[in-house]
Amino acid sequence: MLTFDNLAAFRAHVGQPLGTSEWVTITQEMVNDFAKATGDHQWIHVNIEMAAKFSPFKTTIAHGFLTLSFAPKFMYEMYQVKSVKMGLNYGTNKVRFTSPVPTGSRVRMIATLKEVEDQQPNGIKSVVDAVFELEGSAKPACVAELITLMFE
Repeated sequence: MLTFDNLAAFRAHVGQPLGTSEWVTITQEMVNDFAKATGDHQWIHVNIEMAAKFSPFKTTIAHGFLTLSFAPKFMYEMYQVKSVKMGLNYGTNKVRFTSPVPTGSRVRMIATLKEVEDQQPNGIKSVVDAVFELEGSAKPACVAELITLMFE
C-alpha cells in the first residue's frame, strides 16, 4: 500500500501508478445481491439455467456496475493519504465495460493517478485511470476514469 502524508505528497505522484489491488472472486451471491439492490434482475445475471442454455458465455455474468462498484474497496487497498479527513466519490469521466465477467471469475484493479486539481476548502479533485483486470483474459473487464474529492 502507498501511504502519502498529505495531499501535496499525493499531488506529486501524478502520472505514476497507485498500485494493484488484490483479486476478488465474483460469486453468484454477489451478483444476486447486486440485482436485489438495484432491481436489475436480467436473466443473464441471475438465472443460472437460462444462462447455461441461452447465453453465449454459458454461465451468468456480473453486472458491469457491480464490477465498477469495487473501485472504492480496491482504492482503499492501494493507497491512503494520512491527512485526509473526508473523501467522496465525485463520479467518472469515462467508463467502458469491455469484457463480460462470468460468475466465479476474479477481477482486480490497476490504478494510475492521472491528474489532481485544487478544490476549496483545503482539498483536491483527483482523476484516477482504473483498469479492472479479468484473470486469464487479455482484455480488461472495465476501464474507467474515477474522480474523487479529498479534504484535509
